[in-house]
Amino acid sequence: MSLAVEILGLILFLGAHVFVTMRNQRGALISRMGFGPYRGLFALVAIAGLVLIGFGFAIVQYLNHLQQIPGARPTDFPTAPEYLGLALISCGVLALVISIWQYRWGLRYLWGDPFTPIAGVTTEGMQTPVMAVAILLIGIVLFAFFAVLFRLT
Repeated sequence: MSLAVEILGLILFLGAHVFVTMRNQRGALISRMGFGPYRGLFALVAIAGLVLIGFGFAIVQYLNHLQQIPGARPTDFPTAPEYLGLALISCGVLALVISIWQYRWGLRYLWGDPFTPIAGVTTEGMQTPVMAVAILLIGIVLFAFFAVLFRLT
């Protein structure tokens, strides 16, 4: 039950943010509702997703504490939330690595021969803070992954 609440929250939160990338459907909804009500609905759906994620997490914490009570029936899958967390962390790392690869490919293309005068490429090459931030994020995420993984064992 608690895992279903967390997954529903993730679907709502991520679904609202993926809907923003669907330009035709988003434009049709904005033209039908207006920009202000659309933003309000977007915020409401995103906040509802966050609340469900938090509520599902609270239920998981409660069930973990409930298992410590003598005579309580153990849950069927006590480590399911942790495995979901590991799967989501892995998906995040994979998405970030793919994004870094696409970013580097895009920079090489845009800083290539036909666009060099427009881009203002210097002899130092491609120096942007995006790569440093992405590598820092990968380090943080890997730390979180191993923290959750070693907590399971």
